[in-house]
Amino acid sequence: MKHIPDFPHATDDTKTAKDWVKTLAAYREPSTWRSSFELAVSIGPFLLLWGLAWMSMSISPWLTLALAAVNALFLLRLFTIQHDCGHGSFFRQRALSDWVGRVIGVLTLTPYAVWRRTHSIHHSSAGNLGKRGIGDIVTLTVDEYNALSRFERLRYRFYRNPLILFGFGPGYLFLLQNRLPFGLMNSARYWASAMGTNLAIVAALGAIWYFGGFAALLLIFLPTTILAATAGMWLFYVQHQFEDTHWSVEADWHLHDAALEGSSHYIMPPILQWFSANIGIHHVHHLYSRIPFYRLTEVLRDHAELAQANRMTIPESLSCARLHLWDTQRQQLMSFAQARALYG
Repeated sequence: MKHIPDFPHATDDTKTAKDWVKTLAAYREPSTWRSSFELAVSIGPFLLLWGLAWMSMSISPWLTLALAAVNALFLLRLFTIQHDCGHGSFFRQRALSDWVGRVIGVLTLTPYAVWRRTHSIHHSSAGNLGKRGIGDIVTLTVDEYNALSRFERLRYRFYRNPLILFGFGPGYLFLLQNRLPFGLMNSARYWASAMGTNLAIVAALGAIWYFGGFAALLLIFLPTTILAATAGMWLFYVQHQFEDTHWSVEADWHLHDAALEGSSHYIMPPILQWFSANIGIHHVHHLYSRIPFYRLTEVLRDHAELAQANRMTIPESLSCARLHLWDTQRQQLMSFAQARALYG
């Protein structure tokens, strides 16, 4: 991964992370026409592929599964649009963004208001060792891990195992955990969001079952949802879980430095960048979350320094799956084996 260690520190030729916020403000205004177009070319093919997969059940279950797999990419894109709605960056009218986000939340099985709040907490505390646990992937320091009991260490290892994070985890998160407003259980507002979304999901699934039977749920709904969730989980993971990411104790933590240093710039082929709605340009997004996803490429085009910062290719990202512990001394994320070799 190509990283610029002194990127956030001001010199004659570079800007601080806070300086970049002023520059990026110029890109924050969405275009109603462009946002409407991006929504149409995402939800239109999604519904069309759902219909084609439905009709294909009478031809071949394998064809149905193949169409569902392709449709998972459009569902991933819809989730990213829901993500922009949550940041208020998709339409100029916040109410319109919220209602689009709520509707998409039924398709993505994600209660909109609950997710918007937990994701806001993630943005306001990313990289802060004193504020972990909501909207992020649990990450322990080497010292914290060494202080655990044997059972607690096994539990953490189990949680961080790639088979759990990217196998069992996505289905659990979207099918089960999202049904309740975890982390916000004391608020009636978030209970209403979760229960309202649940009722809409039950109604939609009931209609699918009534008209298409169990096969439609098994061959279309589940594969589309699980594959999209898995891709989304992987993208979220590599956006912050890389060797030179940023974590610091609360006294030393700074919002803008953590946003820029602790978020990757994930380099993907153009087709995957389109389906993921530029979410790989995550260092810019975290630094200024009000920028619509379709304007993030403008930022990179106009500012070569940001285009070269925190770059990580897909082959490079695969090694991130073995990183589990934050070393506060070396300021890097490392594997269990590395921690054992260094500290016993």
